[in-house]
Amino acid sequence: MVRTVVAGLDGSAESRAAADWAAREAASRGLPLKLLHVWEPVPEPMAQAPLLGGETLQYWSEKIPRDVADGIRLRHPGLDVEVEHAPGRPADILAEAAKDAELVVLGSGRLSGIGGFLLGSVGLAVVAHAERPVVLVRAGEQATDEHRPDPAGVLWAGTPFRPVVLGLDPSEPDDSLIEFAFEEAARRETALRAVSGWNLPPYYVYGLSLDPLLHDELARQKAAELTEILRPWRQKYPTVEVAEVSRSDSPGRQLVDASRDASLVVVGRRVRRRPYGAHIGPVTHAVLHHSAVPVAVLPHR
Repeated sequence: MVRTVVAGLDGSAESRAAADWAAREAASRGLPLKLLHVWEPVPEPMAQAPLLGGETLQYWSEKIPRDVADGIRLRHPGLDVEVEHAPGRPADILAEAAKDAELVVLGSGRLSGIGGFLLGSVGLAVVAHAERPVVLVRAGEQATDEHRPDPAGVLWAGTPFRPVVLGLDPSEPDDSLIEFAFEEAARRETALRAVSGWNLPPYYVYGLSLDPLLHDELARQKAAELTEILRPWRQKYPTVEVAEVSRSDSPGRQLVDASRDASLVVVGRRVRRRPYGAHIGPVTHAVLHHSAVPVAVLPHR
């Protein structure tokens, strides 16, 4: 069965940006694109009631996805684009659709005033429960944002891609996460920047030891761990230039900083079944809210 790239669409600016990003990703992968329009069912009289301009809610719920699909077909000739309408709870429908998808792409709104991005309840639920990769795209995201400026400082899609950033925990490396990041970098013909943050031992935190030699030795050990984990992947993807960053600093802060010169940030979500539902982890949560570029979240064991 051929998997599809699925984009959740509700007519908002962020979901339109997500659909455009998903179209570019589907085209680069040679896969079909499915625009999934999910709405909460309303009573029939409400669906048929005239809105502004005399049109009904049902009319707009069908027109918006159709117009988005038509625009994508014009910009990506030859791309197989399907529109699907599904009534129900958006988080449930999208998480279910992810089971047969190559990846699911959703929108993430901007938080005014503090420079972050808002991951709404639907996006949070899909990220926390989807069994396949989920990509969050901010409103206003443009294809040119993924590329480096030309010598005149102008952004356009003909220049090389910015690097792909991979957030990696050396104590819990996952092959599917690493492979996804390398594949994205190889497809973009760009570099991969592997970022690993680590914490000092407790006695540093409480000021019981300030030996710089011990700190340097620990830093060398952590850097060596990262290098060893990435060694077979460098061999498998010899064309991908790899930069390794290992620092004693907050992983979330490092990844957010790295996102400012990236085309995509790739992070993981460890699958843990708990009585109160799934969790995405503090590092991934921070990156989702504050990354300057699209973020891909991969579930792993």
